[in-house]
Amino acid sequence: METHVRLLPFKLPEDEMVLKKLSRGYLVEKDPDAPLFYKKEGNKKFQEKDYMGATVLYSKGVSHSAPNTEDISLCYANRSAALFHLGQYEACLKDIIRAQVHGYPERLQPKVMLRRAECLVNLGRPQEASQIISDLESSFAAKQTLAASQFQILQSTLYHLKMKVQEKEHLTETFPAALTNAFEDMNLREENEQISSASSSVSLCTDPLKGRYLIATKDILPGELLVKEDAFVSVLNPGELPPLRYGLESKWDTRVAIGDLYCHRCLKHTLATVPCDGCSYAKYCSQECMQQAWDLYHSTECSLGGLLLTLGVFCHIALRSTLLARFEDIGKVMRTLCGEISNKDISFPESKNLVQTLNYDLGGESERNGKTLEPPIPGCDINGKYENNYNAVFSLLPHTKHHSPEHKFLCALSVSALCRQLEAASLQTCTASLKPSQPKAAVVPATCQELPVWGVAMLRHVLQLQCNAQAITAMQQTGSEGNIVTDSRQVRLATGVFPVVSLLNHSCSPNTSVSFIGTVATVRASQQIGKGQEILHCYGPHESRMGVAERQQKLRSQYFFDCNCLACQNEKHSTTAAPRWEAFCCNRCRELMQGDNVLSCGSASCMESVSRDHLVSRLQVLQKQVAVAQKLLRNGKLERAIQLLLGCRQDAESFLWVEHSMVGEIEDDLAQAYAAVGDWHKSAAHLQKSLRVVEVRHGPCSVEMGHELFKLAQIFFNGCAVPEALSTVHKAEKVLLVHYGPGNDEVQELQKMKSCLLDLPPIPVGPSV
Repeated sequence: METHVRLLPFKLPEDEMVLKKLSRGYLVEKDPDAPLFYKKEGNKKFQEKDYMGATVLYSKGVSHSAPNTEDISLCYANRSAALFHLGQYEACLKDIIRAQVHGYPERLQPKVMLRRAECLVNLGRPQEASQIISDLESSFAAKQTLAASQFQILQSTLYHLKMKVQEKEHLTETFPAALTNAFEDMNLREENEQISSASSSVSLCTDPLKGRYLIATKDILPGELLVKEDAFVSVLNPGELPPLRYGLESKWDTRVAIGDLYCHRCLKHTLATVPCDGCSYAKYCSQECMQQAWDLYHSTECSLGGLLLTLGVFCHIALRSTLLARFEDIGKVMRTLCGEISNKDISFPESKNLVQTLNYDLGGESERNGKTLEPPIPGCDINGKYENNYNAVFSLLPHTKHHSPEHKFLCALSVSALCRQLEAASLQTCTASLKPSQPKAAVVPATCQELPVWGVAMLRHVLQLQCNAQAITAMQQTGSEGNIVTDSRQVRLATGVFPVVSLLNHSCSPNTSVSFIGTVATVRASQQIGKGQEILHCYGPHESRMGVAERQQKLRSQYFFDCNCLACQNEKHSTTAAPRWEAFCCNRCRELMQGDNVLSCGSASCMESVSRDHLVSRLQVLQKQVAVAQKLLRNGKLERAIQLLLGCRQDAESFLWVEHSMVGEIEDDLAQAYAAVGDWHKSAAHLQKSLRVVEVRHGPCSVEMGHELFKLAQIFFNGCAVPEALSTVHKAEKVLLVHYGPGNDEVQELQKMKSCLLDLPPIPVGPSV
C-alpha cells in the first residue's frame, strides 16, 4: 500500500447499514419517556438510602429531559435531595436553582426552599438561611393553602432550622489555610522561552535517530515540576460498558459509567452533571463548561454521538482536533494538506481547484516574496518556539509506513464514514471562514469544498494517535462507601493529545512521573537528573511490571521501535533468574527455587526439585481462591473473607517466595479486612508485610510505595498509634509530593492527619498498634 491513504467513499450500501445499526445501539438522543423511568429508579435507591446510586439515576433522567419542562425540574429537585444527604451542600444549592429555572411546580416550592435554607445553615451562611425562613413564614401566612398535616411538618422543620440558625449566627465562615496554599507549587517557577508549558530547566533538541527530545539544562531535584500542559484536545472515554442489546427488559441503561461521573470537557469529577440541551450523552460540570464545549466543538458533534461512539475514541479525537484547529492561524498547515492532496492525486471532485482556492485564500505570515520560511525543528514556529497548538499537533509523526495495510484501510474507512455523515448533516460553512482574519466563530468544515482537506487532516490524526495519544488517568477510591481506610486504583478517564509531553522519549525506568489534574498533565522529576541528561517518560511497559521480552514486544508493536534504555540493556545481559516478585520457594527449607522448566532448591544441602508447570498451576488455583475472598470482602462478609485469606496465606507460604506479588496482595487484603472490623493492630501488621513486597518490586520512592504508606498512615491514625502515625505520614507525604505535588488529594489528607495528631494532648506511653 502507498504511504498515503486515500479517503474512500462508501461504495456499498451495506457498509452504511452496518454502521447505522451499530450506532443505534447507543442511546444518545433525548427520550421523553426516559425521565419518568429514571426518576422512579432513583426514588427506589433513595428509599434504600443509596444516595450515590440515586444521584446518578436522577442525572440520567436530567440528561434525557428537554429544557424548561417539569421533567427536568423534578429530576434536578430530586437530585438535590440526594446530594443533601451526601453532604454535597454547594451542589445541592445549584440543583435547587436549576430546578426553579426550569419551572419547578409552585406547589412543591416550600420543600426545596427548606432544603436550601438547611444547606445554607450547614455551609455557615445563617443570615441567608434566616431570610429564606422569613420568606417562607410570610408565604405560609399569606396563602394558607397547605393541608393541616403538611403545614405542621413544615412548621416543625422551620422551628428546628431557626434553632440551627441561632446556634451558627455567632460563627464566621473560615477557609482552611491548607486548602488556600494547596496549589502553591502547582505552577512552573520559570517558564521556558523556547517551549510553552515547560520549565526553564529543560531544552528541546533533535537527533536523526531519536527525533525530538528534551534534556536538562541544569541539575534537577526530585519533585521539581518540569512540564504543566493542558491537553490540546481530549475526549472522555466512554467506559467499558457495551451498549444494551435489543430485547432486554428495559432499553434504558441504569449502569454507572465514567461519563456519568466526570465533566465531558474539563474532566472534573462531579455528581451533579449538566447535560447538553440537544443530546443525552454529553454532560458537564457547569453551564459554563457546557457552553464552552458547544462553542468549540460540540455544536458539530452533538448529532454524531452514536457514530462517534461506534467509531471509537481515536476518530472522535481526530474530528475534535480539526474542529479546534479552526480557532488558530493554520494557513501553513492547510497549504501542506492541499499539497498532499495535489501530489497524491486523491480522488475528490475538483481537487485541483480546491488546492488553488485554499492556497490563495490562506496566505500566511511566514510567506515572503514567494519563499516560505521553514522552522528549524518540526512543530516550532518560524522563531523556533514550540507551542501547544495545532501546528505542533500536526507535526506529530503518523508513522504511516509502519501501520499495517489493514489498519490503514480501517482508519480511512472510518474517516470516510465521518466525512459522509458531516456532509449529510448539511452544516453550513465556506472557505472564507478558514481565514485567520475571520472572527473566531464555531463554523463547521463539513458541506463546502474544503471537507476533503479536513478529511485528510482527520486521517493523519487517527494514524498519529497510536503513538502519540496519552491516557489521562485519575486515582479512584475502591471498596465500600463506609470504609474508614480508603484504597484506590488508577483509572483511565480520557484520551488526550499533549504536544509538549509527546516530546519525551521512553524509558522502562523513567526519571519522571506524570500525573493529571483534569485535562492538565504535570511532569515531575521522580529522581535527581543531572545537567545534560535526557528527560525520560514511561510509555506503559515499566521494568517493575513486566520482563524485558514482554516490554520489547509491546513497544515494537505499538510504537515501532526497539527499546535500548538502560533497564533493557541491563536485563538483557543479566544472568539472574526471574524477578523476586515472581519467584517460588522450596516447600521444605523455604529457600529460593532456581531454574527454567524444572526448578531446584537454591540451598546446597537441599535436593528438592519441582516442575515450573506444577507451581504455576498451584498459583492459578490460589489466585482463584483469593478472588473469591476479595468478593466476600467487597460484599461485607468479613469473617468468611478473613478465614479464606488466612488459608490462602498459609498455602502461599508453602511455595511462593516471601516477596512474591501474590503474597503482598493477600497481606494487603487481610489488612483491609482487619481494618473493616476495627482490629488496627492486625491490620497494620499485615500491611507492613505488604509494604515490603511493594518496596522490592517498585522501589522505596515509587508512587506505588506512596499509596501503600498512605494506607498505613490511615491505619495508625485510626488506631491512635500517634508516634507510628506521624512517622508514616512523614514518609508518605515525602514520596507523594515528589510524584504529585501539594495539590494531590492524598497529600492534603496526610496534612490534615498530621495537623490533628500534633494537636492531640500527650498520650501515656503504652503498647503500640
